Amino acid sequence: MTTDYKKTLRLPQTSFPMKANLREKEPETLKYWADNSIYQAMLAARENAPRYILHDGPPYANGHLHMGHALNKILKDIIVKSRHLAGFQAPYVPGWDCHGLPIEHKVSQELKAKGKENLPAVTVRRLCRDYATKFVDIQRKEFKRLGVFGDWDDPYLTMRPSYEAATALALCDFVENGSVYRGKKPIHWCLSCQTALAEAEVEYADEVSPSVYVRFPLTDPKIKDVFPMADPGKAYAVIWTTTPWTLPDNMAVALHPEFTYALVAAGEGQYVLALELLDAVRELFGWTEATVLAEAPGAALEGLAARHPFYDRPSPIVTADYVTLDAGTGLVHTAPGHGREDYDTGLRNGLDILSPLDDAGRFLDVVPYFAGLTVWEANPKVIEKLTEVGHLLASKKLKHSYPHCWRCKEPVIFRATTQWFIAMEAGELRQKALSAIENDVEWIPAWGKERIHNMIAFRPDWCISRQRNWGVPILALICESCDAAYNDADWMRSVATKFADHERGCDYWFEAALDVIVPAGLTCPQCGGTHWRKETDILDVWFDSGTSFAAVLEKRPELGFPANMYLEGSDQHRGWFHSSLLASMGTRGVAPYKQVLTHGYVVDGEGRKMSKSLGNGMEPQEIIDKHGAEILRLWTSAVDYRDDIRISEEILARLVEAYRRIRNTCRFILGNLSDFDPTAHDVAPADMLPLDRYALEAVAAGHQRMAEAYEAYEFHKVFHTLHNLCVTDLSAFYLDILKDRLYVSAGASHERRSAQAALWRILRVLLLDMAPILSFTAEEVFRHTQPGQRGPGASVFAMEPLDVTGWRLDEALREQLDIVAALRAEVTRAIEPRRKAGEVGQSLETAISLYLPEDVLASVSGLGMDLREVFIVSQVTLVPAGQAPADAVACEAVSGAFVGVARAKGQKCARCWIYSEEMAGPQHPDLCPRCAAVLAAEGI
Repeated sequence: MTTDYKKTLRLPQTSFPMKANLREKEPETLKYWADNSIYQAMLAARENAPRYILHDGPPYANGHLHMGHALNKILKDIIVKSRHLAGFQAPYVPGWDCHGLPIEHKVSQELKAKGKENLPAVTVRRLCRDYATKFVDIQRKEFKRLGVFGDWDDPYLTMRPSYEAATALALCDFVENGSVYRGKKPIHWCLSCQTALAEAEVEYADEVSPSVYVRFPLTDPKIKDVFPMADPGKAYAVIWTTTPWTLPDNMAVALHPEFTYALVAAGEGQYVLALELLDAVRELFGWTEATVLAEAPGAALEGLAARHPFYDRPSPIVTADYVTLDAGTGLVHTAPGHGREDYDTGLRNGLDILSPLDDAGRFLDVVPYFAGLTVWEANPKVIEKLTEVGHLLASKKLKHSYPHCWRCKEPVIFRATTQWFIAMEAGELRQKALSAIENDVEWIPAWGKERIHNMIAFRPDWCISRQRNWGVPILALICESCDAAYNDADWMRSVATKFADHERGCDYWFEAALDVIVPAGLTCPQCGGTHWRKETDILDVWFDSGTSFAAVLEKRPELGFPANMYLEGSDQHRGWFHSSLLASMGTRGVAPYKQVLTHGYVVDGEGRKMSKSLGNGMEPQEIIDKHGAEILRLWTSAVDYRDDIRISEEILARLVEAYRRIRNTCRFILGNLSDFDPTAHDVAPADMLPLDRYALEAVAAGHQRMAEAYEAYEFHKVFHTLHNLCVTDLSAFYLDILKDRLYVSAGASHERRSAQAALWRILRVLLLDMAPILSFTAEEVFRHTQPGQRGPGASVFAMEPLDVTGWRLDEALREQLDIVAALRAEVTRAIEPRRKAGEVGQSLETAISLYLPEDVLASVSGLGMDLREVFIVSQVTLVPAGQAPADAVACEAVSGAFVGVARAKGQKCARCWIYSEEMAGPQHPDLCPRCAAVLAAEGI
């Protein structure tokens, strides 16, 4: 009877499938996590552990998720899970930003389409709340589909009454310390949305504007004191502007006190402009001749009175350090109602802050020539008027970077209106924030520090008011007689605390009767009046989200203030990071975060911004439907998020292959542990065979590198280390060598148990290190390890941190084994030409002679290793290097060593395929002695 020797081999056995089927399997894992409350179990398991708090920056509850959302939430999830598996309690409370213009604008559009415009504000607010609730539910489902853990049943929402109360109380703190004021200043104003905008709500894009050069009559007789040759009857100051529509509001002409200005004779006129720019404008103005009559420093011209080009009023010459010689004439048209620098100049010089526009950007009736025109309609009309009065010197189109509204994408203007502000200098807010940036916060990447430092250092006072309905109201009363404001901090607190008890939170302010809110006997401290109205402006939504530390970190018992980390896209240096820092420094005196991590934008494979017009966009759901969320998670870990992050089908295809290799490594290990019970069959590392100890050394070193990379938030290093560990150190080296011992050895032999004990430990490391990234797969692998011993609710995330220090080898032994590994590569290289020539087939058909230097020979021999197993050949002979024949192959990695390759001698074993000169005998004539002994031991 012929024995089927294949049946005597211990081949891998596992129910863990080779094909991932992620699209079908992932929802099953999500259900398992939810049914068994795995996130809650994670927190409970670390009840007494040190706490790590990543505070979620709230995405806007408007629309489905895009790739930026997916990148952001997966990065956060990787951090939370890695901190948990490192031994920390890492709660994660997701949140949503629910207030503000985008939602109100969308609701308004829907109402307009239905012919239901001009509804009461209370109705609009209710519809906004319903709209936000709808998309919170949609996005929550989409985030959970990505495998993101968190308290999804109880997230924080900026529209919840308790949150709104905390926001209003934070404003009270600012009021109490004297930082809040109400005044008329130029701010970014969106004509389309009809509201003030914060710095973070302004984007810059190229715009083509009319550029005009205008002469202002210099009829002031005192000009002769500066330029004795000047004729006040034909002298002019020459300005340049790209906003002709602001000229009706001109109140002055600014020049630099230290520049040299010339009085230039050209045609019938005399023109004052910067001497350095004369050549640049001569041709533009059509001056065939231009003679410099005199020169003077700008400071000498200060106080001269020019005249407005088309209104009968003075436009005095003032000095300003912001005037440059980059373009124009060196003199700047100044309209204090339409520019920040102009406004400051106006204050210094006692100028009127003129801005006669309505909210839609139309000039009021008091503006001659241009009443009723929008600012854009006024541009050509102003140019026509300048031509009519003879004061237009030149006009052309200019393409330049111009501010646009982040929501409607329309150009915005600077407009002086009455708004609420937080003063940056009050209580040294600016300096305290800059100090925290420099000394108290770690910025990742490091360039984030300089970026936000510059933004804080040069920003104006914070405009915190918005002219909308959907948001937290500014709790103030306005005197109807003199327009003065009443915003006593204690009174504000009494109103704000009622938000938390009101069904719709801050709607209490809008719905409560005036006599309920106004303090008894209140009179205006400015005019003594007794009639008041409620302020209808709402708070800047960046103030809303920026106070999340007060509404969430300080209120939720599982959290704490300050957070360990804030993590968002790089645009949040001017957004959430910025407003959170100012709100926290202004009310708590400390930064709300210890670390700030930023990531770039998602772009296509060519580095281009994704857009519908280019057809290069990719959506998370599209990738999930094709590859599974796991590949999105792997992509998030594989990229260097510090720069813009590329994604394409080609990139994803490479990651799918990388995933397959990691999965197959786990499957191989699982298959060879099917009969291994760690409680009964374990072998201590010190008792393992040298090769197994060497594998543990490599895995321990990789685990340490990954632990350090997780701690440094360098997830691309985790991915590459994990991938290389699986593909190179394990699959291509250790596991490849191990197949013979695992398949051929007796089941209970020390040789096999040593290998299995090593594989058991290696799998635990792989699970710990891959779980934060490949959460679905790690859970699936975990549930296939000793499935009969896994109770309900068992999870990879219940694993404890692993101490691998006992796996490390002493330096001398590691160096010896490094030499063996290097020799294996040399043997493989030496065999390859013989294989290509057809002299041998598999490596088992070869016999190897190693010609080694004396010290290497002694080192390798002293290990007592089965080198035949390591090299996957049939015979290995160690020979002193001096005996190497001429045809021996010189080793590149081991100096002075050579490899000789010959055909193996003897007969091929029918069971293990190794060639042996000694076969077993009559009972198993086609087996080698090793295989025969194994069968005898197992009674076969």
